[in-house]
Amino acid sequence: MHMAALELLENPGIRLDHDEICQLLLKAGAKEGRSTNVIRFPEELIKEKLTLLPASFVFANREGNGKVTGASTESVIWSVPGMKIVENNRSRLFSSKDMAEATRLLHQLEHVDGVFGLALDDVPPKACDVVGLRIIAENTNKHIRVLCFSPLGSEMMVEMKKVVGDFPWFSIGFTAHGPLRWTNLALEIFRKTAGYGIPVTINGEPMAGVSGPVTLAGSAAVGTAEILAGIVINQLLEPGRPCVFNLGLAHTFDMRNSIAVTGGPENHLFARISAMMGRYYGIPSASWVSTESMCTDSQAALEKMCGFLTHLQSGVSNIWAVGQLESELAFSSSQAVIDNEIISYVKRYLNGVEINEDTLAIELSREVGISGSFLDQYHTLENFQDELFQPEILNREVRENWSVHGSRTLTEVAEEKVRELMKYDVENGLNEGQLNELDSLADQFLIRIAKQE
Repeated sequence: MHMAALELLENPGIRLDHDEICQLLLKAGAKEGRSTNVIRFPEELIKEKLTLLPASFVFANREGNGKVTGASTESVIWSVPGMKIVENNRSRLFSSKDMAEATRLLHQLEHVDGVFGLALDDVPPKACDVVGLRIIAENTNKHIRVLCFSPLGSEMMVEMKKVVGDFPWFSIGFTAHGPLRWTNLALEIFRKTAGYGIPVTINGEPMAGVSGPVTLAGSAAVGTAEILAGIVINQLLEPGRPCVFNLGLAHTFDMRNSIAVTGGPENHLFARISAMMGRYYGIPSASWVSTESMCTDSQAALEKMCGFLTHLQSGVSNIWAVGQLESELAFSSSQAVIDNEIISYVKRYLNGVEINEDTLAIELSREVGISGSFLDQYHTLENFQDELFQPEILNREVRENWSVHGSRTLTEVAEEKVRELMKYDVENGLNEGQLNELDSLADQFLIRIAKQE
């Protein structure tokens, strides 16, 4: 896969819609392609820039702490980008109020390490990233993955970063506009955010059969070439900048319905390739767990259960997933609660069976003897919580009790859990001065955008 990507980077190369970055690359040893702004990347240049990448880093929370993320570390799991919210099987455009409420919910879900920004219908498009960052920061202390909308917004977010601290409490990312092309918007955002230690997720997103060969291997080669070009550019702009290899956004194209597929078995194979390539380059990888389902139904359960199992089992470093519906277009609070349960289930399965003298419990079995009971043994009390999966919302009642409690479906239980969690306040890790300054910067930016329009 690496060699195939190198061949594509050498011929035909990558189109870069940014004159300044093209000149930087040519000075660094890249070569001109056969048309304007097409750059060919020699293998030596790629190798040189790959050596600058940090093998691991932290997607920090508001206190500067967090899991160390590398090619072979425990997965970091986030919520999702999008533009809609699904409630009671109906969707509408996402709002600022929805962003605040979704963030408060995600803050309280054990297996969510970071919160993703979404498009906000009640905010000017060019300000969604800045306003979204402020809203999320006010409603959680978890890491924030900003959804970038403009270079101007990127500049303001750099200023907002300084308010909280000189550590990566938020990260950014952008996607190649394939095949084999990076847009001016993406490259300007990389440029505007360079020099501040902000981690960047570099996404290759080929659609097999449309913007990449229909074969998975062919699309993965195109995506890898796009990502490697993005890595080289970011290392030219900021040597040592933390980068994430994200081939997991690759799609297939449904030839029958003409839609991009995000929850099929092929998507999980792309995720596996992403994790393998991340380990090959010695940097974190990323992918998403998605579904084409429009609501929290059996299809969502099937596709997301398979997705979480394959992603965690493959060792994807950074998984975008929690709350996702409708091919990554929508967020659902009840699905977020269900996803949190699925992750817990899968993690227990992948923990496997620990075999040692204590867990084999041979002497205990002799003491209890034939036809005895282990229920009243201290060994059971001491170990059952760690050994046995304890669901929060899955049904473990007999039918009679289930009927007495309203014969609720999993979706109904999840919706009730959402209402329960929304009663609680959350800690955002910011003092009043920091909150006021973030509000002021966001308000200034809204005024600036309004004047431009």
